[in-house]
This record gives sequence, C-alpha cells and structure tokens, in this order.
Amino acid sequence: MAEKNKVKSEETFEVMDVVEYAKKQRWWNKIFGENSGPVAEKYNVATQLAIGGVSGWCAGYLFQKVGKLAASAVGGGFFFLQIANHTGYIKVDWKRVERDVNNAKKQLKLNAEKPTKEVRTKVDEVQTFVKKNIILTGGFAGGFLLGLAS
Repeated sequence: MAEKNKVKSEETFEVMDVVEYAKKQRWWNKIFGENSGPVAEKYNVATQLAIGGVSGWCAGYLFQKVGKLAASAVGGGFFFLQIANHTGYIKVDWKRVERDVNNAKKQLKLNAEKPTKEVRTKVDEVQTFVKKNIILTGGFAGGFLLGLAS
C-alpha cells in the first residue's frame, strides 16, 4: 500500500481591531460602504425610488429657481442695454456683434463634430452608472420633473 504523507499546513491569521478600523473610515464609507457598485445591490426598490425622487425633486426645484434668476438677469441686461442704446448713452456696433456671433457659431460647429477624449470618458461613466442604477435614476428623473413643476 502506498503510504499517505500527512503535511500540516500552518496558517497564520491577522487579528484586526474593528473599532480602530471603523475610526479610520470616512463617514461616507461607513454609510454607503466602500464599493462603488450599483445601488441595487445595497437597497431595496422603495428606498432607491425614495432617495432618487427626493434628490431629484431638490435638484429640479433649485434648477427652476436658479433658472428663473439667470433668465431674469440676462433678460434684464438686454433690456437695459436696449434702453441705453436708444437713449444714446452707448453706441452698439451691431454689425460687429453679428460678425462675432457668426465666428463663434463656426467654432462651435467645428468643435462639436468630435468630442474630446475627456468628454467621451465622462459620457461613458454616466451611461454605466445609469445602467447599473436604473431604479435610482428613474426616481431622480421623476423627482426632477416634479421639482421643476413645483
């Protein structure tokens, strides 16, 4: 009979102090975990919809308020520019403005055909996030639209 060789494998284990480990972690890692995987792995559907909806509503509401403020500022600026032009305080060379705007349009057309590598990378990252977290993204979109409407 063949003789069986018994080899004892000695394994060493490192003892880790969990309290010290937790103290060293950042607060967002304690809440959300270290992995950046899809949210679907961590939370149920209702929680994802609630988080997405609330954050979307906040973003939509702020977008609405800031958008109104920005539109008012730009519109008011054009309004005062026209008043100053008609009363003679300033003289605007509209042909030069039109020429500069046309040059800017040409530059935008040239640069819009090929997005840069950085833009393409960011677009790919966003697409990956949306695909992995479709429920959260749907909640955010719905909340965003509700925030714009309120």
